[in-house]
Amino acid sequence: MAVGVFDSGLGGLTVHQAIAARLPDVPLVYLGDNAHAPYGVRTSDDIYQLTCAAVERLWEEGCDLVILACNTASAAALRRMQETWLPEDKRVLGVFVPMIEALTERGWGDNSPPRRVAVNNVALFATPATVASRAFQRELAFRAVGVDVEAQPCGGVVDAIEMGDEILAEALVHSHVEALLRRMPSPEAAILGCTHYPLMERAFQAALGQNVKVYSQAGLVAESLADYLQRRPEFVGPGQVSKFLTTGDPKRVSGKATQFLRRSIQFEAA
Repeated sequence: MAVGVFDSGLGGLTVHQAIAARLPDVPLVYLGDNAHAPYGVRTSDDIYQLTCAAVERLWEEGCDLVILACNTASAAALRRMQETWLPEDKRVLGVFVPMIEALTERGWGDNSPPRRVAVNNVALFATPATVASRAFQRELAFRAVGVDVEAQPCGGVVDAIEMGDEILAEALVHSHVEALLRRMPSPEAAILGCTHYPLMERAFQAALGQNVKVYSQAGLVAESLADYLQRRPEFVGPGQVSKFLTTGDPKRVSGKATQFLRRSIQFEAA
């Protein structure tokens, strides 16, 4: 009954942690492609190939449903995977839609025409590849009209977080927020479009000001997954064991993950 959680590195652990808290009886297999991280500076074809390989590895672990807990993979690879590659008996879900549903106050399955929503000016902070894909704007357009999205590619933030350099990461966050505010001085909401960024949520909120509502993905994705599994229980896979896998060096990644979440995490070689 396992579910797979995939990320290019450690950021998806924020989503894994939220899912584990929301669905404690569901075994979770986490796979971090640390050997090829970060994805945010790779081409879309490269991201697609790496993501497909990772998903196939999670299928081997008995995970018929895989969450792409990586905005870059969700943006650059998910639609192509779903349209051209995915078998009928498997499912791969991304992390954009739950956040957009929350932003536009829509429930799952609400397929009514796009409408005006309470928020008009939205700041999007994401990796360069996610920003370049315009996937967030595309998904938002299915649900809302009249929303102005200003996207800021946050180069360097993921690397700083993965290195455990919180001082550098915080400085970069403030720099990126300042750059966005020069183009959109008064955003009403801000989307943290990378699963690493919840670890810097306080820094984003401080730089943006308390009047800006900051949307972070982990809890929203966990709630969306719980709802999905209630409706489609046939996609809970046959795997029985929770584990953490990495394409990188397990000892090094375990140390970084333990520092990342401030609790002991032990990775195995994928």
